[in-house]
Amino acid sequence: MTNTDQRPILVLGATGKTGRRVADRLAASGVAVRAGSRHGTPPFDWHDPATWSPALDGVRAAYISYYPDLAVQGAVEATGEFAKVAVDHGVNRLVLLAGRGEEEAERAEEGVADSGADLTIVRSTWFMQNFSEGDFRPQLLNGLVTLPAGDMVEPFVDIDDLADVAVAALTEDGHAGQLYELTGPRLLTFAEAIEEISRATGRDIRYAPVSVEEFAAAMATQGVPQEAIEIFSFLFGEVLDGRNAHLTDGVQRALGREPRDFEHFAQDAAAAGAWDSSQKG
Repeated sequence: MTNTDQRPILVLGATGKTGRRVADRLAASGVAVRAGSRHGTPPFDWHDPATWSPALDGVRAAYISYYPDLAVQGAVEATGEFAKVAVDHGVNRLVLLAGRGEEEAERAEEGVADSGADLTIVRSTWFMQNFSEGDFRPQLLNGLVTLPAGDMVEPFVDIDDLADVAVAALTEDGHAGQLYELTGPRLLTFAEAIEEISRATGRDIRYAPVSVEEFAAAMATQGVPQEAIEIFSFLFGEVLDGRNAHLTDGVQRALGREPRDFEHFAQDAAAAGAWDSSQKG
């Protein structure tokens, strides 16, 4: 990656699943990164608009990831207003992380686009890493995963692919105005995904379907924050209805290569100890 612009790129959610990967890739390529978080310098807080301008001063592009999800109340308004502030500061290149098949996310996309920025939209399906470093991991460690997923199929995407797409859009020409809808290379039910993990680990890990209400109660007993429970309940109860049960070519169009398969993700995560049952605590 060659670029003579030495101004930093602002990465919102720089400590989260996607932001951390985007920031690491940029830094590894010699790009200056400004971490957009409450502990960053300067600090950034979605709920405190007074922090937005200092975070945007002197940057050349921004990766927008709204925590916890664009589906929560106030997210559409906040992301749209942030984009306007960014453009006012001369930050015209924006990359927005959005959810696939979510009406609220599409409203946020429209709000950010209304700023007039050179916008790239990255729509993502379910992350593979929800199983290895997310809220499903404790169940996998225990050997029994209870989710309200039924037998619906999803084209799980690897966050590393998503991060590669975001970095390309932030640093290369030709991505402005593009909407990249990202999926993996095949459709899997949640039960099949867990079977892949079971094979990769050599452990007996079972899947049992439950209702959304039973799932929410189980997550609460595991100490999962209520905000996260509500988001997952929304995704399982409304979005996981077949609307996303098809593959797209977003990774291929953005990067010129095939997306990573769930089998390879599971093998690598297992080798790294993601589901080592001795880590139960």
